Amino acid sequence: MANTGAGVHRQVLFTTIGVFLGYHLTKLENYKYAKKDRELFDYMKRHPELFAKDAPRTLGEITEPFYAVR
Repeated sequence: MANTGAGVHRQVLFTTIGVFLGYHLTKLENYKYAKKDRELFDYMKRHPELFAKDAPRTLGEITEPFYAVR
């Protein structure tokens, strides 16, 4: 008969490692996105003529033209 208590310490260890790694990877991901956002907002602030609000564009004007494939 198998010992049901064996391996519980491994489960606790692996859970702890997973939580630790997940926490730090999430922090790294948030840092990278915050850095990217900061750079993009700085670019938008330095070049307001490229992001003028007086000329609204449609999504079709922004994206590439769509050609249906038959």
